[in-house]
Amino acid sequence: MRAFFGRLLSKKSKADTMKKFLIVGLGNPGADYVNTRHNIGFKIINQLAEEFEVDFQERRYAKIAEASIKGKKLFLLKPNTFMNLSGKACKYWLEKEKISIENMLVITDDLNLDFGTFRLKMKGSDGGHNGLKSIQQEINTNQYPRFRFGIGDQFSKGKQVNYVLGKWGDHEKEFMPERLEKAKALVKSFCLAGPSITMNEFNGK
Repeated sequence: MRAFFGRLLSKKSKADTMKKFLIVGLGNPGADYVNTRHNIGFKIINQLAEEFEVDFQERRYAKIAEASIKGKKLFLLKPNTFMNLSGKACKYWLEKEKISIENMLVITDDLNLDFGTFRLKMKGSDGGHNGLKSIQQEINTNQYPRFRFGIGDQFSKGKQVNYVLGKWGDHEKEFMPERLEKAKALVKSFCLAGPSITMNEFNGK
């Protein structure tokens, strides 16, 4: 009988784990970085928190808000460690909330995609991105989902840092509201419909 209940609890624990998601937006804290291209992850996380009507709390390594959608629990995370140490927050909250790595979605900017283009991948290299590099080092794997939001590469030689840390241009601002709505839909689809369906529906769009 004890073994039976042990198996029941084990199954319940696994089911609870599968219902939890860690949605991580990458960015840099502080007023100087608000509305910069590198902070698109924070921007999308803020939009999700607004839609779910939840507030962020200052916690270890991050600002975090908790939301629910159709039986799923979402932890919306904005690391406060600056970009190149983002992995500390990811590792800590994965372990604290016992969330499986495949249920951690990292939202980041991508220079190799045209502005507003989406690409959801379940694994991959850091591509030179300091935030992704930190996450890979901390959790010791590159096998985790990431949502890349294209910011384009409209900069001259030697100006990459200025471009990435620069503010959105007028053309980008014009289309940003529609792109943010679509980005929120991608995140919700990832949690509810799963990665395969989400990739088919949103990648390259």
